[in-house]
Amino acid sequence: MSAVSPFSDEQIEALARLLGECGAGSEISRALDNCGLVDKSGQSTKWRRLHWVFRESQRQYQCANHVLHFIGSFLKPVRFAGQSDVFEAHRRDLNVILSFSGLEYGPDGNFRQRGVAKTLDEAERRVQTIQAKFRGRRIHPEVLKYCRAELLQDNYFHAVFEATKGLAQRIRNMSGVQADGAALVDKVFAINQPLLALNSLQTETEKSEHKGFAMLLKGCFGTARNPLAHEPKILWKGEDDAADYFSLLSLLHRKLDDCVPTGLGDAHGP
Repeated sequence: MSAVSPFSDEQIEALARLLGECGAGSEISRALDNCGLVDKSGQSTKWRRLHWVFRESQRQYQCANHVLHFIGSFLKPVRFAGQSDVFEAHRRDLNVILSFSGLEYGPDGNFRQRGVAKTLDEAERRVQTIQAKFRGRRIHPEVLKYCRAELLQDNYFHAVFEATKGLAQRIRNMSGVQADGAALVDKVFAINQPLLALNSLQTETEKSEHKGFAMLLKGCFGTARNPLAHEPKILWKGEDDAADYFSLLSLLHRKLDDCVPTGLGDAHGP
């Protein structure tokens, strides 16, 4: 990373107070040693130790890079294995402070540049994660299976694209049909000779439910995948769209959980 402008005194204090609550004194000492930072503060309080070290580092090197190096060492994602909620809480609070310098600490443990936040409200809005938007929503594991790499980069545009492709792949895996999009749905869920059935198809109500599910699948491919493949990313509405699309994809995967092979037709046809 190129030289990063020093943090303001207010940011330094806020960072020190936050990081002082993120681990034991021995863990802070170990991270300081790993970064080549020497604590000569004479302080015993964790945040005051960090406050002194951060200020001295910026005075000596005229940049914030050594402070960022400490943060990356101290808040390594692997240190919070089994405590992802704790890590995300620390990361969100950290990013509120960093956003005033146009920086963001990603879930992969790397720093990225972002636009500089001008107000506290803007900073807090920016660090809202997709997980926070998912509160109260059941996200099917098959949705995340195909887009974990994109979510680690907060790349919601391509995460939705990959998750929708994953929905088609699951239908192919379940049916053996190597088609795509609407053609795949028409072949697999044809009402007269379906390869997968949502229900017993014995009543008009069941047939209507099955046909409606097929229409939902085609609608999802038409709205969540095809436009994303052809339209500029700038026209997409980011996290809000991602949360809604992922809820739709979760519903469709849960319906697929209930589908059963019928044994009709040639399951290996085009």
